[in-house]
Amino acid sequence: MENKAILDVHVLFDQPGRKFETEIGEVNMIPFYGTVKGQIFNGIVEPWGVDTQIKNQIGVRHMSARYMLSGKDEAGQDCHIYIENNGWLDDSKAPGPFRTVPTFLTDSKVLAPYLHRNQFIGIGSMEEDGLHIRFFEIEH
Repeated sequence: MENKAILDVHVLFDQPGRKFETEIGEVNMIPFYGTVKGQIFNGIVEPWGVDTQIKNQIGVRHMSARYMLSGKDEAGQDCHIYIENNGWLDDSKAPGPFRTVPTFLTDSKVLAPYLHRNQFIGIGSMEEDGLHIRFFEIEH
């Protein structure tokens, strides 16, 4: 059974992040914005999103992105979706798609029953036009 695609977030970067290294790893905070398209929502990624990446001594990177979407839900109503998206990537296996676990909060009356209760997965990949994070409903 195939997972159902719900959102495609096109991530854009135009500012340098902040990074520092220690003897046990490194921290990199990357600001971003973007656009989002899907069957349930269309809009933008507000320009204050940040992806915090912490890499440990053996090269495993924990990524935790937090960002707000503004746009219209599937009923055409203005709304917001907050996303906290967590993932792990082994730098020795990059490049390639990586998986994430998102949590959604929304003020959309139409989307709240769906986004607040179901389980989802994210898949991130670099493409010709940049980074895309696609979210899928996990089919049971």
